[in-house]
Amino acid sequence: MKMLTMDTSTLVMGIAVLDLEEKRVLGEVTTNLHKNHSVRLMPTVDQLLRDLDLAMSEIGVLAVTAGPGSYTGIRIGVTTAKTISWACGIPLYSESSLTVLAMNGYHFDGVVVPLFDARRRRVYSGVFQRDGEKMSEVVPQQVVEIESWLKQIGELRRPVLFLGDDVARFQDVIAGSLGDAAHFGSPAENIPRASQLGILAWHKWINDEPPEHADFAPNYLQMTEAEANWLKKQGNGETSNGEKG
Repeated sequence: MKMLTMDTSTLVMGIAVLDLEEKRVLGEVTTNLHKNHSVRLMPTVDQLLRDLDLAMSEIGVLAVTAGPGSYTGIRIGVTTAKTISWACGIPLYSESSLTVLAMNGYHFDGVVVPLFDARRRRVYSGVFQRDGEKMSEVVPQQVVEIESWLKQIGELRRPVLFLGDDVARFQDVIAGSLGDAAHFGSPAENIPRASQLGILAWHKWINDEPPEHADFAPNYLQMTEAEANWLKKQGNGETSNGEKG
C-alpha cells in the first residue's frame, strides 16, 4: 500500500510517497520558496511518481496538512487532496501542520514548540512532547500573542525546543523570556517534512481511524480576514454592499 502526502500550508511545499506495509519513505520533494503552490503542486506530484515508476492508480491512501498557516496555501493543498480523493476513490487523512513540524523534534528531551507567524506579534503554536512514535499535545494549538504564549510555556518549567523558520523573528524575546530553557532548531529541523505527515497518517491508518468526510475543511485556528471584515460590518449594521441597514 502506497501513500501520497502533500503539505502546502507554509512557504514550504512538501510531497512524499511512503510504502505503508514496509513503513518506508520511497521519495520526497521539499522546497522552501516564494513561489505559487497552485502552479507547482501537481507537476511536482507527477514528477515524483514518474521518478518512482508509480502510477496514481497504485496510490491507496492520501494525507494532507489541514492548517494552520497560509490561508491560500492551505486551501490549495486541501482542495487538491480532496479532488484526488474523490476522483480516484482514495481515503484521505489530514493532520495539523504544527504537529507535522513538531515531529522534527521527536528526539528532544523536553517539550517541542512549533511556531508560525500569525502577524501583529501573534503566533500559531502548540506545545508537544514525544508519545511513542508520534508527538502529543501538552498545551492545545492556538493563535496567541507571543509574550502571553512565552509566559504559558515558562510555567511548564521544562527545556523547550522551538521549531520553524518564523522562530527567528521572535528569537530575542524568546531567549529573554526563557533564558537557558530555550533551544532552537537547526535550519533542517525548521522545515516541515511531508514524510513526517506520512508517519502520522500511517498511525491513523493502522489503527483503523476513519478518513476525512467529503465536507472536510481546513483548520485555520482563526477566521480569515474576509470573514472578520464581514462580521465587523454586520456588527456595524451594514449590508453586504456597505450601506447602513
